[in-house]
Amino acid sequence: MNITKTTEEYIRLRPSIMDCLKKDTINFSRLSREIIKEYKLKETDFDAVLIACRRLRDKLKKKQSFEKPIIEILKKTKIEVKNKVCVITLNREINFNILTDIGKEIKKNNEVFLLIEGTNVITMITSEEFIPLIKKQLNTKIIKINKDLIKIILKSSEDIENTPGVVSYLYSLFGEFGINIIETMSCWTDTIFVLEEKDLTKTMEILKF
Repeated sequence: MNITKTTEEYIRLRPSIMDCLKKDTINFSRLSREIIKEYKLKETDFDAVLIACRRLRDKLKKKQSFEKPIIEILKKTKIEVKNKVCVITLNREINFNILTDIGKEIKKNNEVFLLIEGTNVITMITSEEFIPLIKKQLNTKIIKINKDLIKIILKSSEDIENTPGVVSYLYSLFGEFGINIIETMSCWTDTIFVLEEKDLTKTMEILKF
């Protein structure tokens, strides 16, 4: 068994311990004994586990220094929320003129209309009220419809363009708190996430920087 990997696995699966490591407010000896107990390691492995814990602490603190410019950007970021959003997965073999007509109709009502073209499917993000229109026009091309979603737009400064790791930081934050990202895309300084409506309160809490 690789002691370092085992130790890091134990800690990374426990966000509260990760947070204490970053803040350097943890009893390393006690943590090491908990890891030994959890994985049924030998008492002679204590020193190796302790060293692995301290090394991970150093890695996390180093990573924090890279996070500072990211957090500064996110502190100034404005958040826009839209509810009653749906994500419709379509067969890629589709008449794009129909999509264009649907898009025009939706935009006439000043509602969201986003398309993401993949290798096998097309994803449409729009308001739930247009589902009947889309079904009428594209019924045989619809693979799946996801409802009860929210669209969150993070409107950042132009600094985001030259700051590496902003989106990956947000992904890790959502993952840490068990928030599933249905769809995501970006448009210059805008970062867009589509999430389940039930996660709105939790999302707004973690996006307070």
